[in-house]
Amino acid sequence: MEKAKNVFNQDRNMKVHNFNAGPSVLPNEVLYKASKALIDFEGSGMSILEIGHRTELFMNVLDEARNLVKELMQLDDEYEVLFLHGGASTQFMQVPMNLLENGETAAYVDTGVWSYKAIKEAKSFGYVDVVASSRESNYNHIPKQFNIPPQSRYLHITTNNTIYGTQWQTIPVTDVPLVADMSSDILSRQMDFNKFALIYGGVQKNMGAAGATMVALRKSILGKVTRKIPTILDYNVHIENGSMFNTPPVFAIYISMLTLRWLKDQGGVSAIEKLNEKKAGLLYSEIDNNPLFRGTVAKEDRSRMNVCFIMDKPELEEEFLKFCKKEDIVGIKGHRSVGGFRASLYNALPYESVEVMVEAMKYFSLKKA
Repeated sequence: MEKAKNVFNQDRNMKVHNFNAGPSVLPNEVLYKASKALIDFEGSGMSILEIGHRTELFMNVLDEARNLVKELMQLDDEYEVLFLHGGASTQFMQVPMNLLENGETAAYVDTGVWSYKAIKEAKSFGYVDVVASSRESNYNHIPKQFNIPPQSRYLHITTNNTIYGTQWQTIPVTDVPLVADMSSDILSRQMDFNKFALIYGGVQKNMGAAGATMVALRKSILGKVTRKIPTILDYNVHIENGSMFNTPPVFAIYISMLTLRWLKDQGGVSAIEKLNEKKAGLLYSEIDNNPLFRGTVAKEDRSRMNVCFIMDKPELEEEFLKFCKKEDIVGIKGHRSVGGFRASLYNALPYESVEVMVEAMKYFSLKKA
């Protein structure tokens, strides 16, 4: 096999094909602009790392980032967008603290490690009804048939399961408020985001660099619990302060703003969805047709973001990983709970990188047939 070609432009002298599950690949132009901002941000004579978070310089960044989220999601005026600390793991606790009253019940669907952890945290604030789970089958599918009790405060789902490679292809229709952890597929496909009462996710996959968490929520769902909420964890406090109650993650928000601006320039969510479908289709086609590899999840629930697959000859796995490393293909080792391989195809991953991955699989299979 020829050495993996450089798919990156002159602004970034990198050769690897980055399939890491997160933090993940970023657009070239984002890295280029960020590198300049590290030295001199907007001609200020200061690095982006040095500017005051309450200065006009940063407030412009924050306002643009929040407005781009609303624009790309086409959210109506009822929604607020926040950039917070703590990752999705803090949201596992912050969501029920703000939405679930003592003695009342929230419905959760268990489709992987992260939803399971969200369930565990929610139990500290009220009752949790796990209305469906695929845990017994090692989360290899999305549950299809389940009932949502009408008295539930909300229904929580994880739209994409990074570790297992499953994704909700049809979002549940429910009369109760819908809450979603979209950490690993946010803004990768079109959907009616206004159907969700609250959306959250770490930004380090499709929206930027590690260090910030985005929350988009309908204001009317707040103020319905009687418990005392610690100030730093109260969504209303962050709304009232415009994500500036405490020092925000300035650099991470700046990278998110640049990434969101890049996504808009690509044609928005509709355009990136077509590219993501093309990338996933190419890789899944090779998995299905290559005798050496096979997928690990139900085909109807396959994720376009995280493609998980194994070998029928597991003794060849380490050899294939070494071969891929030699060909500048990185980040494909599967999670320890699943094994095998995982190729993450986030928004910024070039189509050419998937072509290189597919050629590596074909070449290796021919050598080992």
